[in-house]
Amino acid sequence: MHIAILTFEGYNELDSLIALGILNRIRKPGWRVSIASPTARVRSMNGVVLEAQASLSEANAADAVIVGSGMRTREVVADAALMAQLQLDPSRQLLGAQCSGTLVLAKLGLLGGLAACTDLTTKPWVEEAGVEVLSQPFVAGGNVATAGGCLASQYLAAWVIARLEGVEAARSAMHYVAPVGEKDDYVERAMRNVMPFLRTEPAKA
Repeated sequence: MHIAILTFEGYNELDSLIALGILNRIRKPGWRVSIASPTARVRSMNGVVLEAQASLSEANAADAVIVGSGMRTREVVADAALMAQLQLDPSRQLLGAQCSGTLVLAKLGLLGGLAACTDLTTKPWVEEAGVEVLSQPFVAGGNVATAGGCLASQYLAAWVIARLEGVEAARSAMHYVAPVGEKDDYVERAMRNVMPFLRTEPAKA
């Protein structure tokens, strides 16, 4: 099982790395979580350099893909050659997007009429792409999910785990990373946001 987190130049550390940390709480043979980038290294909006663990081609073949956000996402979607490398397909993959990553899915035509979540800065650009933006942290329809706000990346991670490994696995992963003394509250909040969307009914705009 391969989960790829698309991470571009100017990426937001919270979006890519919180999801990476939570998803890696699943300890089983064959479970792989990768930072996938178009180049060997990418630098974050705050100067943190990551080495890619997977290529975009490998991400295209992954079981699940989360599209991270960053300060240069509009440059990403304006780069026709780069966008052409993204061959994602919700009929065979779980697809998630965090904040401005939602703009990537919108420009690829992968939201399919779904309403979406994103951050406040990206909201007008996503709306310009013809997508209704919801004022909530997380939404999913079928195999596509979006989240708005950096710390909402935990909901994307919980959703991916719940879909691939089950609700109890998602609860366990969230419980591990939650603050001591607040674990039950964190787990319940996360699952309250995710559980309504574990059904297959799409959230139409």
